[in-house]
Amino acid sequence: MTAINDQTWEFIRAHADDDVRKVALLGKKSQEVDMTVALQQIAGRQTARKKLPSWAAVDRIIYPPHLNMEQCSSEQTARYKASLLSGGHRYVDLTGGLGVDFYWMSQGYKERIYVERNEQLCAISTENFKTLGYDCQVCCCDTESFVTEMEEADVVYLDPARRNEHGGRTYDIRDCTPNIIDLMPVLCKKAHFIVIKLSPMLDWRKAVDDLQQVSQVHVVSVDNECKELLLVLESGTAPLRLVCVNNDHIFEVPSPIISHPSSIIPHTSSIIPHPSYLYEPNASIMKAGCFTALEQCFPVRQVSANSHLFLSANDIDHFPGRRFKILAISSTNKREIKESLADIHQANITVRNFPMSVDQLRKKLHLKDGGDTYIFATTKADGAHCLYICRKIG
Repeated sequence: MTAINDQTWEFIRAHADDDVRKVALLGKKSQEVDMTVALQQIAGRQTARKKLPSWAAVDRIIYPPHLNMEQCSSEQTARYKASLLSGGHRYVDLTGGLGVDFYWMSQGYKERIYVERNEQLCAISTENFKTLGYDCQVCCCDTESFVTEMEEADVVYLDPARRNEHGGRTYDIRDCTPNIIDLMPVLCKKAHFIVIKLSPMLDWRKAVDDLQQVSQVHVVSVDNECKELLLVLESGTAPLRLVCVNNDHIFEVPSPIISHPSSIIPHTSSIIPHPSYLYEPNASIMKAGCFTALEQCFPVRQVSANSHLFLSANDIDHFPGRRFKILAISSTNKREIKESLADIHQANITVRNFPMSVDQLRKKLHLKDGGDTYIFATTKADGAHCLYICRKIG
């Protein structure tokens, strides 16, 4: 990427808050303004205000094309990853990208090495690190070549590309670039810790089996949207930690449940006779599938094994998920539904292990979308279909 001249930077600042599509229609008013670059930077900065607020506040940070902005980590998730390890002498990021994870994760290390094979991203990152006053070494080469000659490091980080040569998404570790499985024998000899960022679509259990030596699994969500699956590998033997994160809320699954999940007997047969509260676990817990752990850690019971909804007699304000006060419980009998929904004209509907879609159920109930009422349609352990009519409390 060629250097951005002062006139283009002035144009970018002048239109920083404008709709990029409308700016594009303005046309080129000065021969000195590179409109292609300007539009990319305006769009990138607008994305960064939410995703990378610390960088967005710094003038002359350069942003890559839209796809790279879409794929890079957010500042929030980068800061979380930085909290996992305490620092040391040498940190190596083998898939540097825009450098977001590298910038935050490498701050506790004396020697910081950024590796990226894409020349454009290397050039952008080099300029950005200078703008940020960040002292580091940038290496523009492919991961495999660098690893062959790499010196021993405290931490090695990888965020492999999850798109194939046709641009389609891929989720198996072996299909990512670089191939982490092939790199493991060398990396395990040269790094004390290896941190790998993977797609949240990946089965974390399979990833643990594929990679071996995994000591930590972190399922990370932001605003209840699952963003990343993080694996930490270390030499030696350490009990596996499974951590589910949603913003500032962290739920760690007790190690006995991870090691011997089949030995833990679910409490679904233990019925709460008069449940007053319903709970929906956050996205990270849903992804991790650690529902039995919730029953072991909180005084709640699942509606049924496949509902992933929980009930209790009392409010549990520290439950890791959304909390609802139950207003009524109805069967799917028309008369009972009519009585339960007598004064309700709109509702937010969720179906879990239920024979109808949200749209089908909404049509049957004659309800508009939205409002303060929440309806959870599910199937109980005895096979009966039911509706939990609720009000959100947290």
